[in-house]
This record gives sequence, C-alpha cells and structure tokens, in this order.
Amino acid sequence: MNELLQALLRRPPLGRAARAASDWVDLQLAHVVGSLARLAPRARGRLLDVGCGDKPYEHLFRPHVLEYLGVEHEATFGATAARSRGKADVLYDGDRLPFPDASFDTVLSVQVLEHTPRPEALVAEMARVLRPGGLLILSAPFSFRLHEEPHDYFRFSPHGLRALCGRAGLAIEEIHPHGSLWSLLGHKVNSYLALQVAQIGGVAQSLGKLGHEASAGGRARVWTLPLVAPAMIAVAAAARALDRALPDPTETLGFTLAARRSPASGATGPSDPGRAPGRCAARSASAS
Repeated sequence: MNELLQALLRRPPLGRAARAASDWVDLQLAHVVGSLARLAPRARGRLLDVGCGDKPYEHLFRPHVLEYLGVEHEATFGATAARSRGKADVLYDGDRLPFPDASFDTVLSVQVLEHTPRPEALVAEMARVLRPGGLLILSAPFSFRLHEEPHDYFRFSPHGLRALCGRAGLAIEEIHPHGSLWSLLGHKVNSYLALQVAQIGGVAQSLGKLGHEASAGGRARVWTLPLVAPAMIAVAAAARALDRALPDPTETLGFTLAARRSPASGATGPSDPGRAPGRCAARSASAS
C-alpha cells in the first residue's frame, strides 16, 4: 500500500494536488509563506538566503532580485533530505559567513535562527554582509515543536528579535505574527495527526516538504488517512476562521520581520555565529 501511494504521488497531477492540499493544511507554512510574499517585493539586487535548504521560497523572491544565492552549514546540511536536491550554492563551516562585508542588498533567513547556539552572532554576521541600507528578512518561531534535534536551541519573542537586530545595527521596520492562538493550536493538532498518527513524514518528503529533516524512515499508516485527512482539513479551516473571529495577540507560531541596516552603519557585534544549519522552512507533514 505504501509503494502504491508513493507511485501515485509521483504522477504530476496527483502530486501537485497533494502538495497544494498539504500546504493549505500546514498552517505554519501558510503563515510563513504569506508573510514572505508580502515582503518579497521589497527585496532588491543580490540576495543571500542563509540556511537555504532546498530554496523553497526562491520563487517568491526571484522576480525582484538580480541574483539569488543560498548558503548552508556543511556538516548539518549533509544529514538532511534537502541535500539530495542539491540547491545550496555555498557550503560553509558555520562560523563566519564566507562573504566580504557589504556583499548583498538583501539577506533572507527563514526558520534558521533557533538552530544556532549563538543567534546574536548569526544576526551580526547577516548584518555584516548587508550593504548599508540593505534589508534583512527574517522568520523565527515563537511556539513550535522540538525539531531537527539536537540542534534546536531557542524560541523568539518580538521583543527578543528587536533586541538582537538592534545590537547588530539593524532597525526593524515591520514585524508580522504567524497567526494567532487558533493557528497555534491547530498546527500542533495537525502535526500530531500527520507525524504521530498517520506517520506520513516520508510521504511529505516525497512531495518536496520537510527538507530540513533527516530522511524519514518507516511506513506510513495509510489505513488512517480516510480519518486523518478530513480531520486535518477541518482543523485548518476552523483555525483560520477562529483566528479572524477571536484573535489573541499574545499567542502565535512565530514572527517574520523586515529590518534595515543603517545607511551609515558598519559591521557590529560578534562574528562567530556557530551553527547556521538547514532551514526549518516548509516544515511539517502537516507542516512542521
């Protein structure tokens, strides 16, 4: 049954439909993509994607930039499913980003900051390679399951992100939450249904998702899908409706921000970011 499911999903029409349905149910991914789509038109010139994985957001930014370059932490990237897709342009040792000061007009980092033991140093490195007046677009989780263990170190409030950016000489221009209380609860329920009940992590990777994770083993519980799939769709729909009707600004999955390097600023802060691993970006079978 698992082999039949995999074969069906390799057919382009069915695979595209399954991926679209999975992305809609994946509340965390939907909010991240929505916030990035709003900010993408502000990207310019040369763009560096820090922790690029398999570049799942390149299509949002490519129309607005002259060059899109992805960098990955070599040691940790090699253990992920994204490595086989071969989209990282540069691999590095996780210390100093291998680019001169002021090399890029835009720096993008999506769901990576929680995976470095020294996030302040990584933010400072991203500020260093930005040109004066350049833009950082950064996404980070606030409430999220353990993932990519053992390299899962931190969660971030909007105030913590402002402090990190401020110490690196970056001024936040706007910040967007990833949904409200109901998206948070819905995502956790759907992640449990997808990853623990149906065990479809491997199926999700066959659709091009979960690139940040190690290749999933085991067999999906295909017999659970007639119950699990409708339940996940209902949860995602209810979460979206309740977020609009009964929002709670103190609860969210995470934040996406846009921060500008001062036109007169120099490189500031520490320059040893430690680990900048594969992104946590399209993350989940439901999403995560």
